[in-house]
Amino acid sequence: MVDYRFSHRLKVRYSEVDGQKIVFYSHYLTYIDVAVTEYFQQLLHHDEKFDFVLAKSTIEYKRSAFFNDWLTIWCRMERVGNKSMTMNFMMTREDEIEPVLLAEIIYVSVDHETKKPCPVPDFVRERIELFELEYQKNSPF
Repeated sequence: MVDYRFSHRLKVRYSEVDGQKIVFYSHYLTYIDVAVTEYFQQLLHHDEKFDFVLAKSTIEYKRSAFFNDWLTIWCRMERVGNKSMTMNFMMTREDEIEPVLLAEIIYVSVDHETKKPCPVPDFVRERIELFELEYQKNSPF
């Protein structure tokens, strides 16, 4: 996808669907959580401490996903504020461009020890900016 540098693929499992073999709505947040974890694992070293919590999620369901579908979760950091980060997500079926789901999620940076809100660490901000801006500069679109 043109506007998204990062994506993660996963296959819909039987335990994630209802009787009609349609993905139960709450599992989409799990899929997003898996993708955002992979996003940050790509940017950060395993020994670097950075904690964040979900503060708000807005999800727009466009179409259903079904048992055995391969889904791609596209992730883009839209904004990094002082203590919060806004990410956009789009979920598509394999080899399709029409979205199954669109989402915007706001995360809040929290102190590793106290779990209270704190500023996004500079090293995290710099890695995100480098990752996202470098992609935008090199994009042919």
